[in-house]
Amino acid sequence: MGDPDPIAVMLKFGFLAVLYLFLLWIARSAMRDLRRGEDAAPAAAGPGMGAPGGGHDGALDGDGLPPDLRPRLEVVAAKGHEPGHAFAVRSGAQLGRSESADVPIDDSFASASHARIYPSARGVFIEDLGSTNGTYVNGRQITRPLQLEVDDTVRIGDTELRYRE
Repeated sequence: MGDPDPIAVMLKFGFLAVLYLFLLWIARSAMRDLRRGEDAAPAAAGPGMGAPGGGHDGALDGDGLPPDLRPRLEVVAAKGHEPGHAFAVRSGAQLGRSESADVPIDDSFASASHARIYPSARGVFIEDLGSTNGTYVNGRQITRPLQLEVDDTVRIGDTELRYRE
């Protein structure tokens, strides 16, 4: 047998380098997701943990909204709701097709109890409740509770909602 072809050897080493870079990229992505998961609230926090005094007394805050509409989900696009319609999520909310849902979603891709939003000491979180088609925040499917930030877009099927405070 003769000497191996130098081009074939270089291609093999190049392939190995690309493979190792791919594995490194996967490991970094997984570590980033794990670190992000440490910031999530415990799943035991429920919708009933909101601030006391859910009703409003007619008083408005600086931008003309009653305090019980802070924080809220605003409709961007949803069947049966006008864009801009707001749902209060101050003390938590259940999203889904169920008639008892706090944020009713008339979408064939939504489950009856699709997701929930709940407050905690660290902020407002959204959690998918094991839905078939998933819950997306800013285009990424969530797999664990995720803290919502102002202007985050929540998508369930064809329904889009924006988180506001």
